[in-house]
Amino acid sequence: MKPKTIHARDGSNPDPVLLEVFNNLFMSIAEQMGAALVNTAWSVNIKERLDFSCALFDSRGHLVANAPHIPVHLGSMGESVRAVLRGRGDTLGPGDVVALNNPYNGGSHLPDITVVTPVFREQIMEGPRLPMAGARPQPPQPLNKRSPNDRDAERSRRILFFVACRGHHADIGGVTPGSMPPRSRHIREEGVLIDDFLLVDRGRFREAEFRALLAGKAMDAPPDDPQQSGDWPPEENRRTLRRAAPARNPDWNVADLKAQIAANEKGVGEIRRTVAHYGLDVVAAYMQHVQDNAEAAVGRVIAHLSEGAFEYAFDDGARIVVAITPDKAERRAIIDFTGTSKQHPGNFNAPLAVCRAAVLYVFRTLVRDPIPLNEGCLRPLDIRVPTGCLLNPEYPAAVAAGNVEVAQAITDALLGALGVMSASQGTMNSFTFGNERYQYYETVCGGSGAGPGFHGTDAVHTHMTNSRLTDPEILEQRFPVLLEAFAIRPGSGGTGRFRGGDGVVRRIRFLEPMQAAVLSNRRIIPPFGLAGGGPGETGRNCVERADGGREALAGTHETRMNPGDVFVIETPGGGGFGGDGQ
Repeated sequence: MKPKTIHARDGSNPDPVLLEVFNNLFMSIAEQMGAALVNTAWSVNIKERLDFSCALFDSRGHLVANAPHIPVHLGSMGESVRAVLRGRGDTLGPGDVVALNNPYNGGSHLPDITVVTPVFREQIMEGPRLPMAGARPQPPQPLNKRSPNDRDAERSRRILFFVACRGHHADIGGVTPGSMPPRSRHIREEGVLIDDFLLVDRGRFREAEFRALLAGKAMDAPPDDPQQSGDWPPEENRRTLRRAAPARNPDWNVADLKAQIAANEKGVGEIRRTVAHYGLDVVAAYMQHVQDNAEAAVGRVIAHLSEGAFEYAFDDGARIVVAITPDKAERRAIIDFTGTSKQHPGNFNAPLAVCRAAVLYVFRTLVRDPIPLNEGCLRPLDIRVPTGCLLNPEYPAAVAAGNVEVAQAITDALLGALGVMSASQGTMNSFTFGNERYQYYETVCGGSGAGPGFHGTDAVHTHMTNSRLTDPEILEQRFPVLLEAFAIRPGSGGTGRFRGGDGVVRRIRFLEPMQAAVLSNRRIIPPFGLAGGGPGETGRNCVERADGGREALAGTHETRMNPGDVFVIETPGGGGFGGDGQ
């Protein structure tokens, strides 16, 4: 009989049972953060559509665990946390909260605002503890009651963890209501850029300062970019930047940010409870163990992969080129995007953090073990992305479509290179409408791709998105529109032994004058099939005017909607897999 392994009480030697416990415990903390956010948010986009993500990070800003929220958020948030750590890690103190949406500091696109809360030792050790060994719980000392004189001493103490949440705000300014302009060419056209903003200072919510930022007062000043020289903005951008509006509904922004802060506080409280039960050393150790376990799980997958390459074309001719080269012996892989098109002149640019998020998502889906999506999944991967390409753009590139359209394209390209499954609809069909009173944003589902042994699914959000569509009753109650139809688009999935899923048809009638915009792809080039499977049907956008006229729209388009006009979106189907005779 083999002797039983003795596991250190400080967690230095991982116990398989405790590893499973902490995998789920850390994910549960993120899930409870999400529940708090839903219960306290104001906007439809966060409260109803669930376009947000919550996660837990270690002291280095590495993702430990997440709730099953939005993959494109979760895989990129760590870059934002590390940006905060680099920018003000030595000055942060208990009670501080930082906000940012900078795509060049880990952000995705400007409507996605990340709220980051550092967790310090004194916050954990002073908090309420679970009753243990007859000890009486001690109430926490309120942060805003402490003497200002101890600020420097507190800031010098080590940050133990971070909690963060990212939420898509209905409007953050820019040239189009909803802050998703289909034809932006400069980041400042897409809204107010927030970088390393101290949102809460020692427990004080800096509302006046944040409202000033939302008012666009910083838009006339040069950006904080040491590489920028000369007059700013450049002459060719001055006309469009003068048209760029500040955030149109700052009350909504402030309300949702308060909800995000509350969600983070829920996370801090749950970490405090966990530390009280298991001890700080054990919790910190298992934050590393769950990442080590994820690294090993991805390594086991790599040992069974073969080399693969894929070229993915957008409707406008831009391309993503990727080659995957596994080293089975070392259980590592190179993911090389050399050959990808240069930085896009429009907004089909994905920040590097978004590209990393897509790679993280794809390789996590290859793992069958029930592990959290975390930083450990990326350790065996050498991701090579040329600077200045559309997957690693340089300031001041516009990025509105990068988070929604390009992220989906990266995912399909990777899955195509691996031969795992055919393309899903390949777009999020981002639709915005609004005026100075109302702003609304949604993504519209479509068909998923088929694969070996399974058909695609009809009418579903796939891959990098995981949000809901607003309930019709709430949509019509909060906005002057009518949802005329929302139905499956029969036969739009690709043919094959395993059929691709069908897309949908969505018709929205407007009751007031508004501006509407759509950001979409796969209107010209269809979602690909694999192994002899047929492609999915392309999508279509159009407007049916109240006077009986019908206007076909491009994949990226903005138009004026008058009362009685109907905006129609037909989303693509997924690609099929395998020939009919196979």
